[in-house]
Amino acid sequence: MPSLKKIISVVGARPNFMKVAPLHSEFKKHTDVVHHLICHTGQHYDEKMSKVFFEDLGLPKPDFYLGVGSGSHTEQTARTMIEFEKVITKERPDCIIVVGDVNSTIACSLVAVKMGIPVAHVEAGLRSFDRTMPEEINRILTDSIARYLFVTEQSGVDNLQQEGVAHDRVFLVGNVMIDSVARFLPKTEQSTIRQHLHLVDRQYLLATIHRPSNVDTQEGLEKIIRMFESIPGEMPVILPVHPRTRKNAESFGLLSRLTKRVTVTEPIGYIDFLTLIKHAHLVVTDSGGIQEETTYLGIPCITVRDNTERPSTVEIGTNILAGTDLTNVSEAIHAVLEGKRKKGSIPPLWDGKAAERIVKILIEMI
Repeated sequence: MPSLKKIISVVGARPNFMKVAPLHSEFKKHTDVVHHLICHTGQHYDEKMSKVFFEDLGLPKPDFYLGVGSGSHTEQTARTMIEFEKVITKERPDCIIVVGDVNSTIACSLVAVKMGIPVAHVEAGLRSFDRTMPEEINRILTDSIARYLFVTEQSGVDNLQQEGVAHDRVFLVGNVMIDSVARFLPKTEQSTIRQHLHLVDRQYLLATIHRPSNVDTQEGLEKIIRMFESIPGEMPVILPVHPRTRKNAESFGLLSRLTKRVTVTEPIGYIDFLTLIKHAHLVVTDSGGIQEETTYLGIPCITVRDNTERPSTVEIGTNILAGTDLTNVSEAIHAVLEGKRKKGSIPPLWDGKAAERIVKILIEMI
């Protein structure tokens, strides 16, 4: 009988929850060999929404809550390292799992590796090749020190190979984000969000805009608003607003202009947001994970970025990388609204079984 191994998964910001949920569910099938714990760093400061996401995804109350909160990248990373070191010192896990590319990902990886604890990075190998993005730095550094690199798509394997990473550290396993979509899609049938917002299926546009390059200057935010104003007809535009976007719109005196064309909502829970994606005519975003969710659901997606670390969503899926020239973005939106939908397919191994593969490998390795 093997001895019980202790694994701690780290969540920092909301996108991490959807990636850890399927892992936790899979670990529960192996409680005879693994004791799985969850550490919430509290990097995302909207605790009300964090609570909604935990409830939506069936995650238990975190075993550890660090309460790091918001701040500069340096402040968040430093506070996370100090607090996570206390957890590692007390618990001495056999492995920690980090997901994605937020500050908590690199902070907890550094602490664990320096204390001799192996790190597993879920969603490894993704590269935008834009080092002005803080997430890109987090991805590169985490991959360089993690023991186990779990990759969502072939581009990640290729990137790691080009960086000289030993092949026995790299595992192409599929996408845990898609595990959550597949698992919770039936729950969208009970969602009342469309009725609440008075929406008709396939007759609204869903948008998420939050990246600093798009919303942190008055000029940038005005361009985004003009893009929304250029959308033809009466098609509703639904924008669950990021706290940063709302704060900037208010400080620039642009909130009333934004809300004239757009229905602005508070951040929305996972099941309700998945429902809105599933029934949208089109999604416009600068997010990473939404590019993957729309590809899996076959919904046209226009990404307001000059690069993407998820190229399979463009090469195989329904994603259009429109750039940050909003004239081009508007043209792409108009084309989809005129019926020129991009037909995509689902990338290999995006079958809802990524967590199963990851847990099997970790149990064998650890």
